[in-house]
Amino acid sequence: MADPETLAIYAERVAQYEALGVGQVQLTEMETFFARLPEGAKILDLGCGPGQHAALMDAHGFDVLATDATPEFVEAAKARGVNAHVARFDDLRDVDAFDAIYASFSLLHAPKVKMPEHLAAITRALRPNGWFFWGTKLGSGEARDKIGRFYAYYTEPELTDLLGTAGFEVIHSVTGEEAGLSGEVSPFILLQAQLQDA
Repeated sequence: MADPETLAIYAERVAQYEALGVGQVQLTEMETFFARLPEGAKILDLGCGPGQHAALMDAHGFDVLATDATPEFVEAAKARGVNAHVARFDDLRDVDAFDAIYASFSLLHAPKVKMPEHLAAITRALRPNGWFFWGTKLGSGEARDKIGRFYAYYTEPELTDLLGTAGFEVIHSVTGEEAGLSGEVSPFILLQAQLQDA
């Protein structure tokens, strides 16, 4: 399930979104995350946007598959040399396929009622002791921002509970705040979690 209004907004603003770049906090956390992974690790960038993060993973020598529900983002990612395909969260059906899954400010567009299902799919798609990077906005409830994108907001305890139920242990997290595509400054969290033995 993907919100048509949110997809349309991204489709219209690819260049504007690309111009935001990757923030310094995110870059630092990516380096920390990369250091946890085996050399040549297979990574799924789930909701890759225009592929800036996936391109950094490629540059580190990882085997990257990137997916996004916005075709225009996928084309932008491909233009960066990223192995990118159009897919929605519900399309994730792989089993034991990835060493890590990276979801940076993508899953926050999924309704909260769907999150346990999405996390279960992520768990299945990871190899034993695999890693999950989750970036999302902090808050509560569901709402649209001022340009019309759908968001689901979580508190840090909610995120920890969701991850624990899905079989993960949060190993590291950092919070901050920044302005996004809408110009609104919002608090966010970046979590790094590892799948635990059943």
